[in-house]
Amino acid sequence: MFRLENGLFLWGLLLIPIFVLIFLFLRVKLIKNLKKIGDMKLVGLLQPDTSKYKNIVKFSLVMIGLGFLIMGIANPQIGTKLSEAKREGIDVILALDISNSMLSEDVKPNRLERAKQMVSRMIDKLQSDRIGIIVFAGDAFVQLPLTTDYSAAKLFLSVVETNLINEQGTAIGKAIDLAINNFKTEDKVRKTLIIISDGENHEDDALGMAKEAFKNGFIVHTIGMGTLGGGPIPIIRNGQNLGFLKDREGTIVTTHLDPQMMQQISAAGGGEFILAGNSDPDLSKLIDKLAGMDKKEYQSKLFTDYEDRFQYFIAAAFIFIVVEIFLSERKNKLLTGLNRFVEGKGVKS
Repeated sequence: MFRLENGLFLWGLLLIPIFVLIFLFLRVKLIKNLKKIGDMKLVGLLQPDTSKYKNIVKFSLVMIGLGFLIMGIANPQIGTKLSEAKREGIDVILALDISNSMLSEDVKPNRLERAKQMVSRMIDKLQSDRIGIIVFAGDAFVQLPLTTDYSAAKLFLSVVETNLINEQGTAIGKAIDLAINNFKTEDKVRKTLIIISDGENHEDDALGMAKEAFKNGFIVHTIGMGTLGGGPIPIIRNGQNLGFLKDREGTIVTTHLDPQMMQQISAAGGGEFILAGNSDPDLSKLIDKLAGMDKKEYQSKLFTDYEDRFQYFIAAAFIFIVVEIFLSERKNKLLTGLNRFVEGKGVKS
């Protein structure tokens, strides 16, 4: 398992090509200025001990050292062991309505996208709690089992669309029943079920299932997405809007938020109802309720023993920079003498 503790510092690597361009520009400018003085061979004779290439070598050493230094600051780490850690928290199950009515744009950009944004912010406020996701329309299924990996939860949330379920409708009762059967545990610590929907339930006995959930250790909260004025339901195919859903008489169907149904479900489940209209709802009260619930201890598998590797990169950077410091720009006398010897032999022959 590999990670960078300070990955943002890798942007510093962009400095290297910038420095290279500056170096090349100055070198070209220097050569042009020397040519103005006279013939380059004559200029070379006036500087017999100056190497043509050592400044390039010295600059290259500095750039390589800088690269290693930046990598060291980013601190590559390797996780060598998968261990179990004990954590305390609550189980939060989010049931998200993905029926076609959630595409209505009475809430911008639409009900479903606003709900996903809201859930993402809610996940950011959880601490050491396990989260699971259920999606439902005319049917329901578990999108994400209980996990403490909030990044994974957001990833699964991002791909939620109305086409995940072919059977249309709003079967809130099925979603509650699925939560009971999949997330019920033997302990007496209550779990939280948060239902996010427009409340247009025509499929089953949602109230009866909410009461059943409460008996099985769940607190059921509801968040109503939409407005009382409602809006038409777009028909989306391959990312294109083909118009709006119409009834048999050709009249455009308007979907409305049913706050009364959502309030009744939350009341039956011992929870709270939150209205999410065109403005972002205040979730602080709900978050406080979650934080105040009795927590349970559970095992969590984590890569824990991350070992720092920054020291190797810092050491390499130090070596390159020290070599650059002690490397003179003057010609190497031994190599110069050897070259003259070889050239002399060439002349005699």
